[in-house]
Amino acid sequence: MRTTTSLLASATAVAALLALTACGGGGEAPVVGIGSGTAAGTDGGPHEGTLENPAKNGGVNGNAPKDGTAFQKLPKAATMAAAARFIDPFIGCEPIKVIPPGSEASTGPDEKFIKSATVIERGRCGGSRATIFMIKDPKAFQTVFKAETAAQQGGDPNGGIVVGQDFAMVSESSDEMSEMLTPQAGLLMLNCHEGFTPPSGYRKEPALVKGCVLTDYYVD
Repeated sequence: MRTTTSLLASATAVAALLALTACGGGGEAPVVGIGSGTAAGTDGGPHEGTLENPAKNGGVNGNAPKDGTAFQKLPKAATMAAAARFIDPFIGCEPIKVIPPGSEASTGPDEKFIKSATVIERGRCGGSRATIFMIKDPKAFQTVFKAETAAQQGGDPNGGIVVGQDFAMVSESSDEMSEMLTPQAGLLMLNCHEGFTPPSGYRKEPALVKGCVLTDYYVD
């Protein structure tokens, strides 16, 4: 299986996110069961959509207009449990282990990036090598991601981060990243490399920030 060695070389922002996925220092990470809001076997909460009822309360894939933009049609999770439930059938994400604010993953120079990007919660998927980031302000997230990408010299122009409306996903496995870009999964990659041009037949849709696009094309 391929890894994200070249992905890490392609975008400083992705490297920053991956650097913040290890747990430690702040105690045991809370475990959120798939299909639950706080723990396995409990109710998912009033703001959480489900795969069975994806539009519930604007949850996963909730309330996207038929004539909406590519971003508006992306899955929307509202909670970490809903995002993990969405990802789980494709690459495995059970259980999702929340990275607590007091852990080693939440300290250091890259924390400034996380705060500026309005990342409000982070969780490590069980059963895969993926990490989920819940986002408060998607436009702010894209703005910071674009700045971090531009700050890097060179790098792979085909790299980026997989996104929904209010969550992002990055993995140490490029195969897992690619799986979430399939039509069945329905996520897209945020690519902020100047001059990025995918091969014909792949999507290149406007993102929320000028200079970034949403695409289903990714190679490492």
